[in-house]
Amino acid sequence: MGKSKKTRKIAVKRFAKMKTMISPSDPRIKESLRAPPRKKKPEDPQKLKVREVPQASSALFFQYNTQLGPPYHILVDTNFINFSIKNKLDIMQNMMDCLYAKCIPYITDCVLGELEKLGQKYKVALRIIKDPRFERIHCMHKGTYADDCLVQRVTQHKCYIVATNDRDLKRRIRKIPGVPIMYVSQHRYTIERMPDAYGAPKT
Repeated sequence: MGKSKKTRKIAVKRFAKMKTMISPSDPRIKESLRAPPRKKKPEDPQKLKVREVPQASSALFFQYNTQLGPPYHILVDTNFINFSIKNKLDIMQNMMDCLYAKCIPYITDCVLGELEKLGQKYKVALRIIKDPRFERIHCMHKGTYADDCLVQRVTQHKCYIVATNDRDLKRRIRKIPGVPIMYVSQHRYTIERMPDAYGAPKT
């Protein structure tokens, strides 16, 4: 008998809790006892509606990039310079041999910062990128993580080719339409995703 009383008490307590949890405007409550539903704030017709839709670049005709063309603007990554030194390749000369046109290599502040952090071992790379033929791009963001910087820049401006041997960076850039990738392979420069119209060598 005592056991059934205990269970009844517990059931009553649970029911009381449930009663407090139900909203006063819940449709399960009788209409006469139900509170009127809360009115939503009227939407302002003048307010700017934000839609999270990635904007397609006007430079792309389907996936063909119309902003690419000689002279080529090439964003150079840290490891591309190191691979070029290892393979004893002249950056300017080999870029032109690869694309059969004038090339302008660009160095961002992030890439320069990464090379400076690497120390004395990479002083040859630093000397190479301080060549006046290399254009400098000043970064406005914080931090010196070059991969994020290059991806962001290439997403905003479709006029660049990215020179890198970094697998992760290549994977990220392949997701962005209309951006060719230059890399070192078999002691020479090779380019992928370049339009056939420019006569670049196929990989």
